[in-house]
Amino acid sequence: MNEKKSKVTVEIFGESYALKGDAEAERIVKVAAFVDERMHKIAQANVRLSPAKIAVLAALNIADEYLQLEKDYQELLELLKDEK
Repeated sequence: MNEKKSKVTVEIFGESYALKGDAEAERIVKVAAFVDERMHKIAQANVRLSPAKIAVLAALNIADEYLQLEKDYQELLELLKDEK
């Protein structure tokens, strides 16, 4: 089992973060870029919001999408189960 941690520095919404995780560095960079993109989209649509509020809105949007995908996945599993 590979227990080596990836270390990478990423930039999210103009701030640098030194991150360490179990995922490959490429994956960490991809996740950070996704969050950065979401924050910039929200900032463009809401120019008066603080970075903290932009981050919270991005987190809420991403969580909502995740929960919808999780629900869709469970429904697909049920359909497959019913077909057996």
